[in-house]
Amino acid sequence: MDEQKIQTIVNSVLRELGETAIAPGQITAVEPAAAPGSNSVEVEAGNGADKAPLEDLSLEKFIRWNGIRTAVNDSVNSDMIGQTRARVCQGRAGPRPRTISLLRFIADHSRSKDTVVKEVSAEWLAAHDLWEVQSRAADKGEYLTRPDLGRQLSEAGRKTIAERCKKSPQVQVVVSDGLSTDAVTHNLEEIIPPLLKGLENAGFDVGTTFFLRYGRVKAQDEIGQLLQAQANLLLIGERPGLGQSESLSCYCVYQPGEATVESDRMVIANIHQGGTPPVEAAAVIVDLTRKMLEQKASGLKLKR
Repeated sequence: MDEQKIQTIVNSVLRELGETAIAPGQITAVEPAAAPGSNSVEVEAGNGADKAPLEDLSLEKFIRWNGIRTAVNDSVNSDMIGQTRARVCQGRAGPRPRTISLLRFIADHSRSKDTVVKEVSAEWLAAHDLWEVQSRAADKGEYLTRPDLGRQLSEAGRKTIAERCKKSPQVQVVVSDGLSTDAVTHNLEEIIPPLLKGLENAGFDVGTTFFLRYGRVKAQDEIGQLLQAQANLLLIGERPGLGQSESLSCYCVYQPGEATVESDRMVIANIHQGGTPPVEAAAVIVDLTRKMLEQKASGLKLKR
């Protein structure tokens, strides 16, 4: 549809609303910037005389953006913005959000959706020396619509675990994509080495670490029953927040099995560079595992 047709439609709508003096409109076109590899676009208005770059909205200055223009004391708002990742001091344009605020919201929402539907590639797993098994969910679509299938291992998965894993270890570590692929791919290299080394230095017999595709937390109970591990540690991607797609959780349970309930589980959440750093989380998990094995308990039964 060309500009003239668009303007004709706009004028028609304005007349229906009772407008009589309709000034000639001006169409704004958004076109890619000329520079190759650039992360900005140029907004060209009307006669092409004015061009301004629209910068990459993932830059820190937009994440920490202050949208309030008429503050009595702007330093108060700036200090508040510097202390939280929440969307504070965004400002309004009448009843609507400011343009930058709206675009940031759309971008962050897209990022959160992307990490849910993405897959951890077989090549990535091979590069990190992880073999995989799958839950009963056949694909990502079924995993999202049938949570119950993510809580159970496939028959092939049960067989592979029985064949390839060490039996009756003190500690079994499992990695799963869960609801965030980014959580696994961004944090694994920083949490697995110190975690395994810390468990080894603590004198624990550690089982065979593997990857569970399309897993839910409850699947660790079936894994625990299969391998008869005393403690099961499940590193799994959390449900992403708005603009935060890299958060990992570790669910810890003592002797999981059919009788395990949610109050038997403990979780260390928000593991990522903007939350609990992976290396620090590894140390906390090792200490928690030691307490579980000493007291032979977890969850509400564990005395802190």
